[in-house]
Amino acid sequence: MKKGLMIGAMALVLAGSVTAGTLAIAAQQEPAATEFSIVEAAVLRQGSSGGEVKEVQRRLKNWGYYTGAVDGIFGSGTKKAVIYFQQKNGLKADGIVGKATYKALGMNDSYNALNGNTNSGSSSSGTNGYTSSDVYLMAKAIYAEGRGESYTGQVAIGAVIMNRVKSPQFPNTIAGVIYQKGAFTAVADGQISLEPNDTAYRAARDAMNGWDPTYGCLYYYNPAVATSAWIFTRETVTVIGKHVFAI
Repeated sequence: MKKGLMIGAMALVLAGSVTAGTLAIAAQQEPAATEFSIVEAAVLRQGSSGGEVKEVQRRLKNWGYYTGAVDGIFGSGTKKAVIYFQQKNGLKADGIVGKATYKALGMNDSYNALNGNTNSGSSSSGTNGYTSSDVYLMAKAIYAEGRGESYTGQVAIGAVIMNRVKSPQFPNTIAGVIYQKGAFTAVADGQISLEPNDTAYRAARDAMNGWDPTYGCLYYYNPAVATSAWIFTRETVTVIGKHVFAI
C-alpha cells in the first residue's frame, strides 16, 4: 500500500515538473509571438485601425491627399488617398501602407519596425540626428529639382528644405516640407520618384549638416519657367545657376 502511495506521489511530482516546464517554455516564447504580431499589424490596409492609421491620415491630410476625418479608421477614403499618394511618388498603387509607403511618408519608426529594427534612432547612416530615410528623401528631392545644377546649387536646394523645417511657417519635418501640397514641382509632376545619384546624396548630407549657400532662404525658383506672380515679389538674396533664392 505504501509503495503504491509513493509511486502515486512521484507521478504527481513529475507531472507538476512537466507542467511547470511547459509553462516556462511558453513564457519564454510569448515575447517573440507578441513582437511578431506587432510587426505584422504595422502593415496597414482597409479595415485597419489605430494610432498608425491616424498618423498616416494626418500626414496625407496636411499634404492635400486626404480630405476625410483623422479618426484612425482605414476606410475607403483613406485607401483612395493612399493610392493617390503612391501614384504621385512612383510606388505600387495598391492602397496598402507597407515599407515603401512608410518610407515615402517619412514614418521612420513604422518603416524600421517592418525591417525588424526597433532601434530606429541609432541609424549609423543618418546625418546630424536625421535618419537614413530622411537623407534618402532629401537626396530624391535634390535630384528631382536640381540634377542639372552645380553642386553648390544642389546643396542650396537642400538648404531651402532645411530652412523650411526650422521655420514655424512650414512643417517641421523633411517629409512634411517636401510633400507639402504645391511646394515642389518635382512632387507634383512625379519626378520625386526618380532614384538619386551619389552627388545628390552628398548634397543632401552637406545641407543637413548645416551648409547653406542661400543664407537662410525659404524659396527658390527658375525665373525662365516660373508661372506664379507671387514668387517674383519675394526678396532675392542670391542667384545660383538657374535658380533665384529668396526670402
